[in-house]
Amino acid sequence: MTKEFEALCHLLSEAVRLKSYDGLLFSGGLDTSLIAALNPKVPAVTVSLEGKATDIYYADLVAKKFGFKHVHYAVDVDEALGAISEVIGILQSFDPAIPNDLAAYFGLKKAKELGVTAIATGDASDELFGGYSFMQEIDDLEGYIRRISKTMTYSSNDICNFFGLKIVQPFTDKNVVDFALGLPRQMKIREENGQIWGKWILRKAFEDILPQEVLWQSKRPLEFGSGMTRLREVITRKISDNEFKEKQLAYPVKFLNKEHLYYYEIFRKVVGTIPVPKDTEKPCPGCGTGLEIDTFHCKICGYVLMSCTEGGEEEWRKKGAKQRKT
Repeated sequence: MTKEFEALCHLLSEAVRLKSYDGLLFSGGLDTSLIAALNPKVPAVTVSLEGKATDIYYADLVAKKFGFKHVHYAVDVDEALGAISEVIGILQSFDPAIPNDLAAYFGLKKAKELGVTAIATGDASDELFGGYSFMQEIDDLEGYIRRISKTMTYSSNDICNFFGLKIVQPFTDKNVVDFALGLPRQMKIREENGQIWGKWILRKAFEDILPQEVLWQSKRPLEFGSGMTRLREVITRKISDNEFKEKQLAYPVKFLNKEHLYYYEIFRKVVGTIPVPKDTEKPCPGCGTGLEIDTFHCKICGYVLMSCTEGGEEEWRKKGAKQRKT
């Protein structure tokens, strides 16, 4: 094991050990599986839409290996649709990543019902260690990660506040962040067995701890792993082509698709108007709200300014805004 592997194992283990929490929001992905392995004494909650989902398979695998209590919360479609307005109200946003946020919302809601007071999440690992596929296209990855590390925010923070839960994010520990910022690109994104992997150093540093099947799984947004992505088709069917065309002209927002319009109309009801830019802000190309000069992502509409990879609106639409970015 190299000195970098040893250092990462030590720093993340300490970050988990020194933080007090009594629950884990658990997707079965690499990040939360590492946290579960380092502290298997707390119960973990996994969410899926109407039963089985990819996350459940991996989460069960890790739970069986380490023997911790694992709660599976299966949400039906009507329950998920009914929670959208509350989630939009909590986040003050109509970002197309709402299905992602719904999975977190139901997991945190279930944790609250179970009596959990402080819950751990895997937030920040993808941002710090190059976990998103779009990061492979960024030339100055180290500079990009340094910039976003100063403003990283997550919907789980707002949802935890809503439920009165303390949130614990081991990957945001200062020592872990500083270590990640000091790593070169090749320690984060690298080829292994003929495939390019993000978070390479995390996988290699803990390869003697996690099952290989869990360790080398591909990155999947929470909405896909939980099955919440199926809501997109349900919502899309609620709006006709003619209605979408008419409202595209009526509203001062660039909609990604019908689903985006659906969230916006709920936003109008539960939140109200879109905030106007302050004198020190630039207008968002998607909805017109104000953005700080060094911001890449609009928290109101979800627009992603891909200045780091050159692509703008076209790139945003290609990605479908399915990965929430900072």
